[in-house]
Parts: sequence; structure tokens; C-alpha cells
Amino acid sequence: MKKLCFLTYIIFFFSNTIHAQLLNNTTENSFSQQDSLRGSITKERSWWDLKQYRLDIKVNPLDSTITGSNVIKYQVLQEYNVMQIDLQNPLKITKIIQDGNALKYNRNGNAYFVNLVAGQKKGTIKKLTVFYGGKPKVAVNPPWDGGITWKKDQNGKPFIASSCQGLGASVWWPNKDHMYDEVDNMYISVNVPSDLMDVSNGRLLSAKKLKNGTTTYNWYVSNPINNYGVNINIGDYVSFSEKFRGEKGILDCSYYVLRDNLAKAKKHFKEVPRMLKAFEYWFGPYPFYKDGYKLVEVPYLGMEHQSSVTYGNGFQNGYLGQDLSDTGWGLKFDFIIVHESGHEWFANNITYKDIADMWIHESFTNYSESLFLEYYYGKKAAAEYIIGTRTGIKNDIPIIGIYNVNQEGSVDMYSKGGNMLHTLRQIVNDDKKWKSMLRGLNSTFYHQTVTTKQIEDYSSEKAGIDLNPFFNQYLRNIRIPRLEYYFENNNLIYRWTNCVSNFKIPVKVSINGNEKWLQPETNWKTEQNNIENPKLTIDVNFYVEGALIQK
Repeated sequence: MKKLCFLTYIIFFFSNTIHAQLLNNTTENSFSQQDSLRGSITKERSWWDLKQYRLDIKVNPLDSTITGSNVIKYQVLQEYNVMQIDLQNPLKITKIIQDGNALKYNRNGNAYFVNLVAGQKKGTIKKLTVFYGGKPKVAVNPPWDGGITWKKDQNGKPFIASSCQGLGASVWWPNKDHMYDEVDNMYISVNVPSDLMDVSNGRLLSAKKLKNGTTTYNWYVSNPINNYGVNINIGDYVSFSEKFRGEKGILDCSYYVLRDNLAKAKKHFKEVPRMLKAFEYWFGPYPFYKDGYKLVEVPYLGMEHQSSVTYGNGFQNGYLGQDLSDTGWGLKFDFIIVHESGHEWFANNITYKDIADMWIHESFTNYSESLFLEYYYGKKAAAEYIIGTRTGIKNDIPIIGIYNVNQEGSVDMYSKGGNMLHTLRQIVNDDKKWKSMLRGLNSTFYHQTVTTKQIEDYSSEKAGIDLNPFFNQYLRNIRIPRLEYYFENNNLIYRWTNCVSNFKIPVKVSINGNEKWLQPETNWKTEQNNIENPKLTIDVNFYVEGALIQK
């Protein structure tokens, strides 16, 4: 019965995820002009570099509207006079101002093309103010199918939050909605009824109570931030805080929860310093000391918003109380606290340039769950957990999606991606080097947007192995590599099949209890074996298959 419930849960989890994952089964020919405008670095985007956003909005729970403006500060990279700003229906831009002049613009679906009057001289810093308003898309199944969630808490007070990965931040505010370009810093001002509080990214500069019964919360993000990492969370919040003594000194940790959940949160959120201690060990210093760490209760499961991680896992361990690995180890930690906080390193510190490379976020963060367990419970527990998650692997479509159309790949970027990295760790076969690779990724690509190629090249260089065939196999192919083998006289004959060309990763095996490393290639290789009645077993830590064939 336990196994049946777990399988039912897995089906529910992945079906909901797939429902929200931008139509994973689409083909390259099925994309529209809107997909290209959303997912590519258009001419109207490439000529200017983001420097700062000043988002100033009013959120009205009574009619579910958002109104306000965004000041966009940018540097001119090359002279041009048409700028693409993104804002999704049903929201509308009402006015755009530069240097005191109202500008003309044309709309093509969710993309607005602004005709600039002032000269755009290369190297200059310019500003543009975009005014907008309306009723934003309501989140259907957040965070997978996001937008704005408008709910009420158990006391009948509004409980509101944003979630928009994949869908895009332009679902609730106007911006340059492509991941390749991040602002250096950001101001976020949110006006709400005075019996509520807004919690957003960065540090709270001030809360100004107005005569009309509303309060404006002013937040400042001092670090670069990706668009989908920006969030608003509005509710009847109470807060508490603590200091974490980390690798870079004192990290301010703040927690915001609904009033009735304060006692539970004070007990359960002790998981946070445990998480920080483990992840600083593996990945290096928390990437946003200047902005602090926040964990914020929301009316959906949770999301990795930068320095404002959202939480809705019911103050319990596991994933909504379930163990994704079905090993028992998944109930040793709160999945949302550990997983979504892991994204501070892989998603918010190191960010993909194109959503097709979303595995960079999800595969490393999936593996971070195992590393958390290893830090506190040992290597065996960690391996059992990550291997246990293989039951969720589909091997339906490649992990890497289609570029330039805002198309992510298979949901396998989670458990298959994590097991790919676990396999890579076995290949490296040096835990000290493996840890230095993880920390090195976060220092080398600190506060940067990256491509898969950059991660592949870095990994090959540090591992001292050409990993291109390895990544081709697991990221761009849906087959599980198979070690075919047979015994003939005193010889073991073996090769890799079901794989890409030039696939030749080493693999650890056991022959009648004697461990040894093999170096298979796609051609047959022969190795002397002097064991009678040999039986070969592949180390389960490698995500591969084995096949004894008859000759």
C-alpha cells in the first residue's frame, strides 16, 4: 500500500509538472512568432544592457489588480532606436516616458516595440519609465503554471504571491523578459492595504504608512537578479530572524509566516541553518550575503526566488510529507527548504541564459538534496536517496530543450540530471576534486548567466576528461547506456551500446565480489579473467544498464 501511494504521488507530481512545462512534446516546427519574440535575443533586445530596475506598484486585493511603473536603466551597446519591452496579456502598458517625452510604441502579442526619440549613443546610460496596469494572469497550478495567486488565509485575510518561472516575469510586470541579461541591482516598492505586508527580494529599506490606509514596502536588491527570481508575497505576516555564522561572516536570516503559524515555523525552520551549513561546505559561500536570506510562507508549494525563497510545504519533512526516493531518507529533511534554497547557488547565482538549459538549475539542485543528506547522514544514505529517485525518470525527450523559443526540456532534468551528476562523481573518483568542482562552478560563474557549453567545458577541464560524449548521452539523448558483456574462456569481452558515438566512460564493476574498473568503448574490448563461474555486477552508483549476452 505504501508503494502504491508513492507511485500515485509520483504520477501526480510529474503530470502536474509536465502540464506546466511549456508543452514539452512540441516540435521545432510548432513554435510561433510569439515564442521567438519571447525566447530569442532579438535585435530590439541585443543593443542595450540592463543596469537597474525600479519597480513601483500597487497591489489591490479587492479587484485583483496591479498598477504602477518600472524605471528601466540601461547602457547603450550600439546605436539603435527601437526597444523591446515585454508584458503579457491581460496587463497593458499605458504610457512610456523618456527624458520627459511620451513615446510611441507598437504591440505584437506580449512584446511592445518602443520607438525612441532621443539619441542612443553607444556607451551612454539611459532611463525609460514604463507605466502599466490591469488584472494579471491568475496562477492555475503554481509554481508550475504560474502567475499571481490570490487566496485568503484561514482568518479570511488576503494571501497573495507571484510565481513565474518559464512563464516569464512579464506575466506581472514589464521588463526585458529574457534570462541572458540581468540587472546589477533593483528597487522594489509595493503598496498594499495596511493590515497586510509585502515581502520581496533583498533588504527592507522602509515601510511607509499612508493616509489612505495603505503601506508601501520598499526593498532593495544589491546583487544581480534574474527576472523570474523577483517576487511579491503579501499577507498577514509576522517575522523572526537569526544570525548564521557562515564562510563570509554573519548572514542575516529572516522568516516571514502567517500569524497563526509562528510557533510551528520557529521550530521547523531550524532546518535553514542546517541547510546553509551543508551547502556552504559543498558549494561555497551563500551567494547573497549583502541581501540576506529570507524564507517566506506562500499559498503554493514554494519557489527559488532570490534571497526571498518561498515556502508552502506545510511545516513537515519530505515533499508534502512524501519521500521522493521511497527509501526513508527523503523524510529526513524538508524538501522545499533544501531544494529551493539549493537554487540560490544553482539558478540565482549561476543562471541559464536560455531556458533550454534549465538542467543547470534543476540537475545540480536535485543532486544538492543528496549532498545535504551526505553531509549529515553519510555517503551511503546520500547514494541510496539519489538512486531511489530513479523511479521518476521517464526518458521521454532530451533534458535540453529547444533554443531561442523559451522551450525547456524533459522533466528528467530533475532525477535523471541528478543521477547524471552522481555518475559523473563516480567517474571523477576523487571526492576532494568533486567538491572543488562544485565550489569552483560557483566561484568561476559567480553572479553570471551561462550556457550548457560553459558548464561542460569547465567540467571537462577540471575533471581532466573529455566529457562531451558523456553530456551528449545524458542531456541530448534519451537512451540509457548499456554495458554488454560476455565471458569466453578466461576472457571478459565487453562494450558500450545504446549510446552516442565515442561514448567511453569508465565504469566500476564487481566480478564475484572483486571490484575493478573497466574502460569500455563502443567497440568490443577484451580483458583477461581468471575467476571460475564469473558473475559481473555493475556498481549501482552508475546510471547505466548491464546486459549479459550469449555468444
